[in-house]
Amino acid sequence: MKTALVYDRVNKWGGAERVLLALHKLFPDAPLYTSVYDKKKAPWAKVFDVRTSFLQNFPFATRHELYATLMPLAFESFSFDEYDLVISVTSEAAKGIIVKPGTLHICYCLTPTRYLWSAYDDYFKNPYFKFISKPIVSYLRTWDKIAAQRPDAYLAISKEVQGRIKKYYDRESEVVYPPLSEAFSSLASSVQLKTQELNAKILNAKRLPYFLIVSRLVPYKRIDLAISAFNKLKLPLKIVGIGSEEKRLKEMAGQTIEFLGYLTQEELVGYYRGCRALIFPGIEDFGLAILEAQSFGKPVIAFRGGGAIETIIDGKTGLFFDKQSVGSLTQAIKQFNNKTINPEDCINQAQKFNFEQFKKNFMKKVEELSA
Repeated sequence: MKTALVYDRVNKWGGAERVLLALHKLFPDAPLYTSVYDKKKAPWAKVFDVRTSFLQNFPFATRHELYATLMPLAFESFSFDEYDLVISVTSEAAKGIIVKPGTLHICYCLTPTRYLWSAYDDYFKNPYFKFISKPIVSYLRTWDKIAAQRPDAYLAISKEVQGRIKKYYDRESEVVYPPLSEAFSSLASSVQLKTQELNAKILNAKRLPYFLIVSRLVPYKRIDLAISAFNKLKLPLKIVGIGSEEKRLKEMAGQTIEFLGYLTQEELVGYYRGCRALIFPGIEDFGLAILEAQSFGKPVIAFRGGGAIETIIDGKTGLFFDKQSVGSLTQAIKQFNNKTINPEDCINQAQKFNFEQFKKNFMKKVEELSA
């Protein structure tokens, strides 16, 4: 089938972009339709034939939030008449494309639009901003619910997202977990140790110098929670990532906390290998960083919610804390310091989410839906 991929915007790097690269391997000839494309911020997209909307010609186009009210029109303006299959990968407006009868539209949903639904209160904390934005939010919510009915079928990246699709869009979906990046898998396998070496690693784990966060620095990730906990404990924490919260978080951080900014994949591998554990304080749709850390034999200390509960084995490949509070996270870190985690268990857990399993599951759903 002649296939196209659709994604909200190509201007950053994160878990969703890793999903797109995995789909590119399944559909190497499929062009990628998107609202705006920033080549400097998204070098990963060079492998695609990227096709942008009219918004690309607008001033400051890659600052997509400036044109939120035009996103519906941007995606409705695309024509997919030449395609048999269109796969929208979205956490916002890409699901709102219009296809002709006979063209199969599968939405691989990252989450229902976060700032409109599940994380609305996080994005609109300021009462004044919340008040003046009400008409815009109302319009976008109405359109989003209409657009959500357009895909022929939904695939969700996790059970967490499956629940949100039902709650906000009243649509059924099936879960197809995204894969750990093949590049990470190969890098991880090249440093995986033999059993006796792993056992030695267990004994030395408590001597490793720092904990790690790998995340975009945006409000719902709750990096502020981790910073407050590590300020209190005076333990070393390294933070990989950039985002809108960077300035505020740096102002919060004490002397034991270091911001590393954007890293290449090879640089990131070094930090995964050298950390004691990954800290994951937010409620995430899935959380590929959790799998990346475990692929290097590293446990994860995570909030008990979202996709984390589907990828971490409590007490075996990591620990959960039950409240998004400094006290709860602090207690979990102290508990972790007195616990032994076998790196081999972490590696085995990560390998359950390999690319071949994703390929098998995703293509099976495509075949079923196109039959």
